Amino acid sequence: MASLKYPRVLLKLSGEALAGEKRSGFDFDVIQRLAGEVKDIVEMGASVGLVIGGGNMVRGAQLSKMGMDRVAADYMGMLGTVINALAVQDVLEKIGLDTRVMTAIGMKEIAEPFIRRRAIRHFDKKRVVIFAAGTGNPYFSTDTAAALRAIQIQADIIVKATSVDGVYSADPKLDPNATRFEEISYKDVIAQELGVMDQTAITLCKENKVPIIVLNIHRHGEVARALQGEKVGTLVK
Repeated sequence: MASLKYPRVLLKLSGEALAGEKRSGFDFDVIQRLAGEVKDIVEMGASVGLVIGGGNMVRGAQLSKMGMDRVAADYMGMLGTVINALAVQDVLEKIGLDTRVMTAIGMKEIAEPFIRRRAIRHFDKKRVVIFAAGTGNPYFSTDTAAALRAIQIQADIIVKATSVDGVYSADPKLDPNATRFEEISYKDVIAQELGVMDQTAITLCKENKVPIIVLNIHRHGEVARALQGEKVGTLVK
């Protein structure tokens, strides 16, 4: 077992990450590669919780802008995260990992309800736990769900896996002069509206002292290096 600075991690993946270049639906080659990253850190001895967005399926906020009732649209988004969770569960189990999907909305035929003590027991048994359906409430993002679950399971770190290698002063894809931070405070993220996670999620992490590492999931081994305490991406604390 490797020496881990952060032995229990909440890994936050976007739904778009599962779609790869397709931008919607699934790219199973990408999902298998992401699953390999999860397997690497499990074999290092990490306890792993996963929260996956639903943007490759449906975005509640976008549907709301198109005229749909916001509450109904957000519930559709939550169901999208459950579809993603079941897809990732299947791939993880095919590479030999023991998993459980826990949902914030009751759907007992396909997943367990989220019960905090049961989730922690799954970690004790070395299972990967995928938390789906957000917080179970409209108006809250999967970023906020990730922060909430991290606090509830006493995670040592949230790893937000993105397509960029950290937090920048501006969008590096649009501004070539954007500078990357190695470390930044919650306060500065909120004040500068840097878009690491939404304000509710950042505030939850700040109040409960849960650090966040933002890194590039497409770089092999980045998550493993981060959990060992190496300087990878941007640390928000």
